[in-house]
Amino acid sequence: MNKKRILITGGAGFIGVNLASKLLENKNNFVVVYDNLSRKGTENNLRWLLSKKYKDLKFIKGDVRDYKKLKETARGCREVYHLAAQVAVTKSVDDPIEDFKINAEGTLYTLEAVRKASPDAIFIFASTNKVYGELLHLKLKEGKTRYILTDKKNGINEAENLDFHSPYGNSKGVADQYVRDYHRIYGLKTVVFRQSCIYGEHQYGNEDQGWVAHFVIKSLLGNKINIYGDGKQVRDLLEVSDLIGAYLLAVRNIEKIRGEIYNIGGGPENTFSLLELIEFLKKILNIDIKYDFSDWRPGDQRIFISDNTRLKKELNWIPKVSKEQGVRKLIDWIGDNIDIIKKTNSK
Repeated sequence: MNKKRILITGGAGFIGVNLASKLLENKNNFVVVYDNLSRKGTENNLRWLLSKKYKDLKFIKGDVRDYKKLKETARGCREVYHLAAQVAVTKSVDDPIEDFKINAEGTLYTLEAVRKASPDAIFIFASTNKVYGELLHLKLKEGKTRYILTDKKNGINEAENLDFHSPYGNSKGVADQYVRDYHRIYGLKTVVFRQSCIYGEHQYGNEDQGWVAHFVIKSLLGNKINIYGDGKQVRDLLEVSDLIGAYLLAVRNIEKIRGEIYNIGGGPENTFSLLELIEFLKKILNIDIKYDFSDWRPGDQRIFISDNTRLKKELNWIPKVSKEQGVRKLIDWIGDNIDIIKKTNSK
């Protein structure tokens, strides 16, 4: 029997490695992980994945800016998960050209490679809530530890106006719209997920990106945390296994939802402000956590909570892992791997 060939760009990243492991549970799948291993922690993730001795796993070291290699790799694939990206706002401000080349050009090359090599493949794209910009028009009130939405009680839905802000917001926004348009113009079976705060095992968070893992790592190491802004900004947390569940539902229902865009996050029930997560960690870890403050980052939202109504209605998807369960699980994984994390962060 021919196995289903699946490509994951950025497959050694934290979402990618969790996705690859999940897909390889199905003996009918053959998974190709495509990654340039430029991000800290990806070599560790790849080593972990390879240690599981999957027979139907192939790793290709490659960059999404290498169109020729992408096209060769995409040939024969029936599913493509495009996760490769430059992921940090601060890095995008420091080097906007590099950010654009990876996120915008890299996505266009991936789309075109799939269109030419495997036009019937399902194409899942990891976009971001940053395409909505700073959301300054939202009606907020300021509480002691967090900002509170006084309208949009269910959060931000897909009808929110796009407002790319920061080089990162622009490059991911361009990519987001290209993916959508490749369905409209060329008929590709695309689905875009505008992701809120995704966290979980195999995430080597740092100050620029992956703040939940970063806060846990800093806390366990006894290091001071740097907070951009006032710490009252709120995010809805989604554990990576729930995100992957949505990806797989999208694939199963592709004829119904091809060309669609969905906001996805933990929703109103799974929110933390930065200050609240620190307090939660203090309580769970029974330690004092020191922190200080820096200026706001460009385009940083005071609050983002994903309205998952359409996903629930159209795919019968809801988050299963609560923020408390998910953070505890992440603490356990980071604690078990703290020596590897220390070595990785010191490089």
